[in-house]
Order: sequence, then C-alpha cells, then structure tokens
Amino acid sequence: MSATGLRALRYAQELENVGCVVANDMDPTAAEAIERNKAYNALCSPDKAEAISRVIPHNEDVRMVCMKHEKMFDVVDLDPYGTPSTLLDSAVTSVKEGGLLLVTATDMAVLCGNNAEVAWAKYQSYPLRAKYCHEMAVRTLLAAVENAAIKHRRHIVPVISLSIDFYIRVFVRVYTSPLQMKQTPSKLSYVFQCVGCDAHELQAVGRQQTKGNVTKYQPGVGPVVPQRCSSCGWHYNMGGPIWSDPIHDKTWVTNVKSELERNKDAYPGYGKVHALLTMASEELLDVPLHYDLHAMGGTLKATPPSFWLFKSAVMNAGYRVSGSHSNPLAIKTDAPVDVLWDILRCWVKEHPVKPQSSPTPGEAILAKEPTVIANWTRRTEAQSKAQKDGVARFPQNPTADWGPKRRAGKYREEELEAKRRKEEEED
Repeated sequence: MSATGLRALRYAQELENVGCVVANDMDPTAAEAIERNKAYNALCSPDKAEAISRVIPHNEDVRMVCMKHEKMFDVVDLDPYGTPSTLLDSAVTSVKEGGLLLVTATDMAVLCGNNAEVAWAKYQSYPLRAKYCHEMAVRTLLAAVENAAIKHRRHIVPVISLSIDFYIRVFVRVYTSPLQMKQTPSKLSYVFQCVGCDAHELQAVGRQQTKGNVTKYQPGVGPVVPQRCSSCGWHYNMGGPIWSDPIHDKTWVTNVKSELERNKDAYPGYGKVHALLTMASEELLDVPLHYDLHAMGGTLKATPPSFWLFKSAVMNAGYRVSGSHSNPLAIKTDAPVDVLWDILRCWVKEHPVKPQSSPTPGEAILAKEPTVIANWTRRTEAQSKAQKDGVARFPQNPTADWGPKRRAGKYREEELEAKRRKEEEED
C-alpha cells in the first residue's frame, strides 16, 4: 500500500521523535521503488539522512506485518486501492492504546450505493442512494472499523472523518474498554429514507438505560417511521447500520486548524486542507446526515430560497442549522423534516409553481397547509464564520479532469516504458 513510499519518507522527515516507519507494499516493484526513493532522498537531503534511515521497506501482506511486528504501532495508516475492509481486523489490534488509526477507502461507487450488495459483503452495511451518500459512506466506514475493534474488546473515537474528492479518509483513536464495547449498538443506527421526498429518519440499533449504578443494554425502539411517509405518502427504503455518533472531535479539529494557520507557509496544500478543517469545525456534530436544499426544491418543482434565507428561517423557528464538508448544498439541522417542508410551503405560497399534471411527492407535500409559518428575517448567525471571513470552503480542483489514476498494473519497468512510448506515438 505504500507504493513509492513518499508518504512514509515524509513521515520520517517531518515528524519528531519517530523510532521507525514501516513502509509496506505487496507488489515487489513497489518495494523496490521505496528502496530507490529512500536512497534518492538520502542523497538529496544529507541533513535528513538519519531520519530517512528510519524508513523500513517491506514486501509482504500488511496483515502479516501487523501481526509479526514486535511492538504495537503508535500510528497505522491504511491506504489501499479500493476497500480496506479485509485489513481492519489486523489494523485495530496492532495500534497502541490510544494510538491513531488512519483508514482510506476509494471504492466510492460501492459505498455510495451503486453496488449495495457488494457494500453489504465488504462492510456489513447497506448504503442508500441519496444526496447524503458521501457522508453515509464515511459513517459506513466508521461502523466497519468499530465492528472490527469490538471483536477484540476495543472501540474507536473518531477525531476527524472526511469525504475528499474521490475517496473518504477517517482518523480514529483506538482504545481497549469492555464497557465501551457494550455501548457500540447505541452508536450505530439504521436509516429509513423516503423514496418520494428523501425525508430520512434514524433508528438506533441499541440503547442503554442507567439507574443509579446499574446500566442495562437493550434493543433499539422502533419503528421510528410509519409504513408510508407522512409528508408525501411514498414508502421507505432501509439502509445501514451506520455510525451515528459524532464523526469529528471539535477540539482536535480546532487545534489542528490553529496549528495549520500558524504555519501557513509550510503547507503547499494549505487552501484545500484549511477549507476541509473549516467546514468540519462548523458542522453540527450530533446531527447525522443532511438534506440538500436544491433537491428539496426540485421535489416541489420550485426554485428554493437562498441558503442564507432558508437557514435563517430554520433558526427563527428555534432550531440549529449548519452546512457539511461533504456537500456544498447541504443543510444539516436538528429540525424535524416537517418543519423544513413547512418553511418551503410558505416559500411556494409567495413564489407559486405550476400545477403538476400527475401525482408526485411534491404535489402531496404542497397539498398540506403549513403549521409552522416561516419567519424570513435574515440572521447573521445563519452565515458561517468562514463565509463572514471570506474563507474558501469548497476550493476548485487544481486541474481539469481531476480524479484518480488507473490502478497500478503488474508491468515491469521496461514493459511499462514500452507501453508509454506506444501510446505517445499513437497520439
């Protein structure tokens, strides 16, 4: 998974008090590349030679490396091409108490519901195709890591979990605690999503009740939704279970963001990293998943109000609201979906839409009178601090056609070079 070993070399040179960095890849060609890059870096940076010497290349199955290493690791970074699901068991057992586990997943088509049956096989969770699919993918991966940990009487505490470009990446700390292990079902939830209007509700897998010094662990109470959606009358799909506890540690994110701002010139990727940390720090931590304002407007066949205006109306109704790092159109709020539809009903009364010829979810929603009357008074708090300060939240991709390259093949260097020359001649 280390490929050319560049990340391992950066860890060794840029972090203090590093004993060793084990850079492993199953591909012999990659292991050779790590050795070469280690030598090149030592030649180009003689002052860093001692740090570079701490990189230990390995050509083995990473699961065997985790099991055979004489000491547990302070940090384990899993970054495979595709799913990390087969590596989680060995990874959670090889991290020190309170150590950091970093996991990347690039199989986004699977995690976002295009191949839901494959996701079930890999992650034991059923994804739903929805506007919140990228956040659901993050929560699916966290649930998979937690499920791997509890087999070994351990549990995870996420510090930051992100959907970035074409992949997701989670940073979690791993602890041993039989008590916390028992609380896992209360941190996981099933998701019910209306197929008509995309309204969603979460149902916890388990719950806990504490009386005095006695805590009882019981199944979750349900169902949390009726047979048909109360807003539009369509039926529900059920997905999950997903991680429904917070996906970020706000204190940790704020501290990292402050460190980044203090050393701005040291980070070439400052703009992108700062934007992600800013959005993560402003999210509502206790509200899993989100709505998409444009999608809700599309359901009603109406042009929705501006984000500032809509968020102001939600806040004026007495609820909290924020954006999401995973979707620039996201509305993350603790308001019931009925309140959101009431606000949009009021908007449509002021900005009428054309009658719809056939029964639709939007028609069913608009047929009801709002019980909450929208207050459109603009609130300065409805704008995030990033917006007020003019900080970029969703920077543009650096180049056109930005995305993952094709998977590394089994070519030797000569064969790969010949293939490249042939492609250049054809162009």
